[in-house]
Amino acid sequence: MTAILGGMLVMRRNVVAGLCLVLATGLTVLIGEALELEVESVALLGVATGAIVGLVPDQTVSRRLAAYAAGFIAAYVGYLVRAAVTPDTSAGRAVAAALIVLLCVGVYAISVGRLPLWAALLGAASFAGAYEYSYTQAATLVLDTSLSSATALLLCVAVGFVVAAVGAPVPKSGSGAGAAPAAGGPSHAADTSTPLDEMMETSK
Repeated sequence: MTAILGGMLVMRRNVVAGLCLVLATGLTVLIGEALELEVESVALLGVATGAIVGLVPDQTVSRRLAAYAAGFIAAYVGYLVRAAVTPDTSAGRAVAAALIVLLCVGVYAISVGRLPLWAALLGAASFAGAYEYSYTQAATLVLDTSLSSATALLLCVAVGFVVAAVGAPVPKSGSGAGAAPAAGGPSHAADTSTPLDEMMETSK
């Protein structure tokens, strides 16, 4: 019964967060267009990515954000290397992509697992998804176009993260303190049920 109620609570929180994200995504596009922030092309990607970082209950919020930022920077560096060093061929693009993933794995290894790998990969993938088209259109302008794309994407990511964190806060005791009573629950119930049975027999 407790598990069912807990599942319903989590589902309700996710639904509330999802509805808030629906509104936030639309407002991000409308406000961005009104203010000429050029976020229309990355609004959905950014808001959804920020929501994922905010909703997934893995590690702490600060570690998830740090891992995402590390992956984001890794992709940024990868595109700079791709423009300056690797040739504009299939092999060059493969080397640049592999370098980005290698940097993400390196962040995970150096942090000894404290920074989740999935968040680092998500950061790298989000930047690549937002910037690949702009890069292919003007590779020589990588310094200018990469900065504008990164700024627009991060703005949308911040919106998604904040909305998800406010709409569906994750209980701090969900993975740690909350699990301990559940594990000890059956044995405690067994201990208390034995004296109760004895009292019932005595009364008879």
